[in-house]
Amino acid sequence: MGCISSKVAENNKPLDTETEQKKTKLPSNESQHRPDHEDFSLLASETPFSVSEVESLYELFKKLSASIVKDGFISKEELHFALFGNSNKRNLFVDRIFDLFDVNRNEHIEFSEFIRSLSVFHPRTPEAVKIKYAFKLYDLRRTGYIEHEELKEMVLAILVESDLTLSDEVVETIVDKTFVEADPKGDGRIDLEEWKEYVEKNPSLLKNMTLPYLMNIFDVNIETFPEKSWRVPEADITNYFNFGNALCYIAQSKVEIALD
Repeated sequence: MGCISSKVAENNKPLDTETEQKKTKLPSNESQHRPDHEDFSLLASETPFSVSEVESLYELFKKLSASIVKDGFISKEELHFALFGNSNKRNLFVDRIFDLFDVNRNEHIEFSEFIRSLSVFHPRTPEAVKIKYAFKLYDLRRTGYIEHEELKEMVLAILVESDLTLSDEVVETIVDKTFVEADPKGDGRIDLEEWKEYVEKNPSLLKNMTLPYLMNIFDVNIETFPEKSWRVPEADITNYFNFGNALCYIAQSKVEIALD
């Protein structure tokens, strides 16, 4: 129980969540039906999760999707409520995670989107998939590039979350130093190939793209979630949930340098 099936292990191919979402779409309206064994099996065949693990994650999904409105979907407010205990609190990184999980871009996360997107953070997911997903996380405007203003916006968000205040000059220095390292073409934007090369030189940047507990779904007690530290408003949920803050680490290290 909880082990990855041999079929999934043998076919552990890179997962493109958008492609998979378009290929096979489960009924999403709660009034239509509750996902059944066939649905769970389908999702298990496309991800590193076993059927039993998908079923277990469905219990988590139900809990999250009913926290504000019991409609069978996770809204952005419900995701923020789950993390902060406050649906009105906003966090740039949580917003980006929601946007990426919401593959259909219909303002809510369906169960199939939840499973396929969460699978990116599974320890068995290939590194190439994690690299691409991390890039999307920081491509705020979906232009296919991480641009100067996007990185600046992320640095400012990190400062707000950390209760730090830096001058505009220092923030610009942080961004400029990052681009010197990650933008060898010097065109003021980081493309996917540059990002891949940068991650290859700095593999620790992918550390937050893996959630170790996904290897042991059955060890996660959903009923204890309200007591978890990430529900405390001032808690740094980017550290607890480990949701892909690759450039966040870069910016944080440069903040430390700037403050020295």
